[in-house]
Amino acid sequence: MAAEAWIGAGIVTATIGLWATARLPEYLVALLFFATAAILHLAPPDVLFSGFSSGAFWLVLSGFVLGVTIRKVGLADRIARSLASRLTGSWLHMVGGVVLLTYALAFIMPSNMGRIALLMPIVLALADRSGLVEGSRGRTALALAVGFGTFQLSASILPANVPNLIMAGAAESAYGIHLSYLPYLLLHAPVLGLLKGLALVGWLCLLFPAKPRKIAASGPSQPLSPAEKRLSVLLLATLALWITDAVHGISPAWIGLAAACVCVLPRIGFLTGDEFAAGVNIRTCLYIAGILGLAAFVNYSGLGAIMGTWLLHRLPLDPSSPASNFGALVALTSALNFTVTANGVPALFTPLAQSLSDASGLPLLTVLMVQVIGYATPLLPYQASPIVVAMGMGQVPARDGIRLCLALAATTFLMLVPLDYVWFKLLGQIPH
Repeated sequence: MAAEAWIGAGIVTATIGLWATARLPEYLVALLFFATAAILHLAPPDVLFSGFSSGAFWLVLSGFVLGVTIRKVGLADRIARSLASRLTGSWLHMVGGVVLLTYALAFIMPSNMGRIALLMPIVLALADRSGLVEGSRGRTALALAVGFGTFQLSASILPANVPNLIMAGAAESAYGIHLSYLPYLLLHAPVLGLLKGLALVGWLCLLFPAKPRKIAASGPSQPLSPAEKRLSVLLLATLALWITDAVHGISPAWIGLAAACVCVLPRIGFLTGDEFAAGVNIRTCLYIAGILGLAAFVNYSGLGAIMGTWLLHRLPLDPSSPASNFGALVALTSALNFTVTANGVPALFTPLAQSLSDASGLPLLTVLMVQVIGYATPLLPYQASPIVVAMGMGQVPARDGIRLCLALAATTFLMLVPLDYVWFKLLGQIPH
């Protein structure tokens, strides 16, 4: 590599290392990355700061606004009251109910960030009603259940996850392969959806034990206030537009941004300027912009292609060993996840798929589908921006997110990947 590429690789390594070890605040690491790369002229500003123009950044910001609004007007507490008696029978029941809620919502709402924006204030209000105070292990677990359930489980549903859409688009443009909803769901939902959901519930209960207060069913609820009625209309309209984005073509990010603008309009909206400033977590927004900017920088500089090619030539691929090939491809996507994060993996991996198919003897479609396992299983939170957003909204310490990431990744690689291999084989994706 040229000297400039080595400098870029050093900056990327240092940035990822600081995020992984949490030795500095995550927003400060992002700012240091921006400053260093800009001063050294390693990439033009439109690449480095592309995170600020991405839909993901604006979904994060609008998600914070919607979350604060839902809590302020009392709608979050009202929904939490209706769920409390059903979910507070036991800690296992409560965690399982929240994880199931995140997975069910993924079938009707395409945006990870939008689902987190809707669910997080409700789940935190549920924690409050159950006696799980701020900073407690139980409250941390419920916030992580929203983030991990929303991102990791939704990878098994084709339109419910941004990396899925990137992969589908790249596969169609590069190979003419059109992925269908039901075959994709059948291939991934049993293991990456249901079994992984059970593993997530188990680890949350094991790592963050808690004893929520049992809440009996309440009597008739009070009528909706005028503010709750207006916000309900706004949320239903936003949800309807999110669900039908394939029809009208408006990005979920701009729909969320418009809804956030309504929330802060004088007289019409719900939040004052001070409430907006206090509710929007700028630290997390900068962190997200840093993650997206880093991924764009890796692609622009060619570091991603260099790493992918280097790994391709060192993978132990043998057409006579389909099981080891399957594991090696999962390992490859996991390695790429460290540098380009989940959204960047399919953009980098998919162009390599034909070469990987030729070297491994696995069908091209199988190689394309294997990458889902890797990018849906981050080893560290920064690799999946929805998890970072959920941790920010739930005020989850970095060490707790890292612990759950590593535990769930170990379970996935040691237990779920072999089961996925068997399932792929039963469905004919791997030749006998």
